[in-house]
Amino acid sequence: MDLVGAVKIFLLCCSLLCLCAATASQGKENSSEYRYPFIRRASSFSSTSSPSASQSGSHKTYDYIIVGGGTAGCPLAATLSQNFSVLLLERGGAPFDNVNVSYLKNFHISLADTSPTSASQVFISTDGVFNSRARVLGGGTCINAGFYTRASTRYVAKAGWDAKLVNESYPWIERQIVHQPKLAPWQKALRDGLLEVGISPFNGFTFDHLYGTKVGGTIFDESGKRHTAADLLAEANPEKLSVLVYARVQRIMFDTTAKRPRAVGVIFKDENGNQHQAFLAKRRGSEIILSCGAIGSPQMLMLSGIGPKAELKKLNISVVLNNRFVGKGMSDNPMNTVFVPTNRPVEQSLIQTVGITKKGVYIEASSGFGQSSDSIQYSHGMMSAEIGQLSTISPRQRTAQAIREYAESKQYLPHEAFMGGFILEKIASPLSKGHLYLINTNVDDNPSITFNYFSHPYDLERCVEGIRMVEKIVRTQHFINYTKCNEKNFDKLLNMSVKANINLVPKHTNDTKSVEQFCKDTVITIWHYHGGCHVGKVVNHRYKVLGVDRLRVIDGSTFRESPGTNPQATVMMMGRYMGLKILRERLGAAAGK
Repeated sequence: MDLVGAVKIFLLCCSLLCLCAATASQGKENSSEYRYPFIRRASSFSSTSSPSASQSGSHKTYDYIIVGGGTAGCPLAATLSQNFSVLLLERGGAPFDNVNVSYLKNFHISLADTSPTSASQVFISTDGVFNSRARVLGGGTCINAGFYTRASTRYVAKAGWDAKLVNESYPWIERQIVHQPKLAPWQKALRDGLLEVGISPFNGFTFDHLYGTKVGGTIFDESGKRHTAADLLAEANPEKLSVLVYARVQRIMFDTTAKRPRAVGVIFKDENGNQHQAFLAKRRGSEIILSCGAIGSPQMLMLSGIGPKAELKKLNISVVLNNRFVGKGMSDNPMNTVFVPTNRPVEQSLIQTVGITKKGVYIEASSGFGQSSDSIQYSHGMMSAEIGQLSTISPRQRTAQAIREYAESKQYLPHEAFMGGFILEKIASPLSKGHLYLINTNVDDNPSITFNYFSHPYDLERCVEGIRMVEKIVRTQHFINYTKCNEKNFDKLLNMSVKANINLVPKHTNDTKSVEQFCKDTVITIWHYHGGCHVGKVVNHRYKVLGVDRLRVIDGSTFRESPGTNPQATVMMMGRYMGLKILRERLGAAAGK
């Protein structure tokens, strides 16, 4: 068995960058897929669906229209529906009966499925890094690694949030969907290795962001079943909430007859391609809220006419408001991984343990492999791992025959080849910034996204420090005792990772003496991208879009840095928090209790 060849396949699957799989393995939907009666397909929508609207000939209207039923949108909708009518529009389907979304063992398959109705939508940044956007009710909580940890107190203060309300909002999430993990052996080995190299103290199991080593929460329960932001809709008022899945919002509608543009509704298409309009109520306080995520929200603003005037005019988009900051300040926390082989199968685990350093370097781990041998051997098509393996070959030489021959050479690796795990190193608050631009006016297409990984020298300096830390951990007695790794030379481990070609960045194999080059060559993502609608530039401190009325953005696109070691806890908290803030602004301090 060629170990490097095995590592290539393992990395491309287990480092979350195998981006296509058999449509046959896609989680199927059935009649029970929606769980709650207020969740329906978009094609069932009627703007005159209420008796009063039908009798008067007027449109049914809503106090709030939320675009994006993701990590922030679900808790936000559940909260606002306690007192107001809410229409939640989600472009993807429901997660409840999708087995690829619902179970830890199928984690890689959910990311790998790139069929049109899959839970994830692949994109490749101009940097050459594979990435994914959620396309499912529950958003990123349906396709991520499940780790749950809060933002630091410093982050909360810097965001200008009410600490008391924040500390009311996190537990609302945790009571419903968060669990204490059963620590896997690989995670225990990492814990002990972290402590041995001095990343201390050990803070035990905690949701809090504390320097040292800790075990965080997880949205996977003891049976390995995932619980997502969509589960938070159980707290909604079913009489006031309507959720439409497969509702692809095309743009926001504005009334531009007054001094300031005013949002009045949205245009969306259902799963059959038919177009609909949904309108806000004329009551004071009614709003459209974008919760489409760090890619979707700036994209939707621009498609609706809010953004850099010159860019909008290039695509013949009518300018509602010129704002040059929309889509700017995009950032993604760069991650690099080191594969550590073992001489025996390893229990599958996703992130459970984390080392948090004061310099903003985080160390985490994953191990094992959950897919079946069928999914490994399947021919994955044009976005497959096999294509990634050819990334150092000139595109003109990536012929169908070359791709087929390469895929066939990897088909018959035995499952036992996939033994080992990863130590992950990522940096907090990267100073490297990028941007997002529209390519066309089709909302279903990804915009052009650039993150400029490691363009700031301090980010690269911290990556080097992190990789050196990983080297120390691999060489600790605790880790050696567990892995029984015969590969003593750390440079060889690094070179295996470089040769795996896990992105489309040109490689420098056998140059592992330069850790800086290793960082650049093997950079990947763990989906913590953010920005594009920054506070003070695109929205104000209440997340209202500057220069227009009745429009907010509530999601990670407003963040200047990603909260905690993993953002999902804080994005869900933000949805609950802002829902309560809005209720209390309108109804008084007792609202939402």
